[in-house]
Amino acid sequence: MRIVVVGAGSVGRSITRELLSNEHSLLVIDKYAREERVKAIPDATWLLADACEVATLEEAQLEHADVVVCATGDDKVNLVVSLLAKTEFGVPRTVARVNNPRNEWMFDEGWGVDVAVSTPRLMTALVEEAVSVGDLVRLFEFQQGKATMVELTLPLDSPYCGSSVADLALPPECVLVGIIRDQLPMAPVPEESLQALDELLFLATRDAERTLAAKLTGRRRDEVQTVLSDRNF
Repeated sequence: MRIVVVGAGSVGRSITRELLSNEHSLLVIDKYAREERVKAIPDATWLLADACEVATLEEAQLEHADVVVCATGDDKVNLVVSLLAKTEFGVPRTVARVNNPRNEWMFDEGWGVDVAVSTPRLMTALVEEAVSVGDLVRLFEFQQGKATMVELTLPLDSPYCGSSVADLALPPECVLVGIIRDQLPMAPVPEESLQALDELLFLATRDAERTLAAKLTGRRRDEVQTVLSDRNF
């Protein structure tokens, strides 16, 4: 794929190196990239210019990009470039970094963002995932499909401890996609027996989340709703 990364800070450079290792074609746009940064990633093509200028994006031939990754430390820049990439150049997929969680509401299709990645939100979710047993933790939300990835650590008193995956009566619009046990990932095969403290990963809609958590924990649905709202997701 041809991928354009906007922003050559630590995040942008890390993304670029990772994508290069997967044999993608990379163009990095950064107005202030120092010479040592450019030399550190010689396999990427560099354009030292302002990505918010349409002329820069034309020079970058953005219309031929498969993905644009907006990874700067400035939310305004990430939004403007995402919008231009979508509306002016028809880029199929845009990924934008969210620096300030208060700005998350803007990072949607209206601003040309297909996938918004909020580092503070992800870190918060991972911390809560590590310490919460029996609580539903939303790890990720997919912008277009309105689906979420959620995790629930099966409590000791769950009615499903000892049951098989096949016995799970999951609500509609909810799919078990993985089990983490003893820090190792496992496929959720039908005959696998669930154990207390298993970390269960689901794809679900927001409406299905509370029903799912209530079923697995034995709580009332309204109790689960309070837990979720208290987390400010």
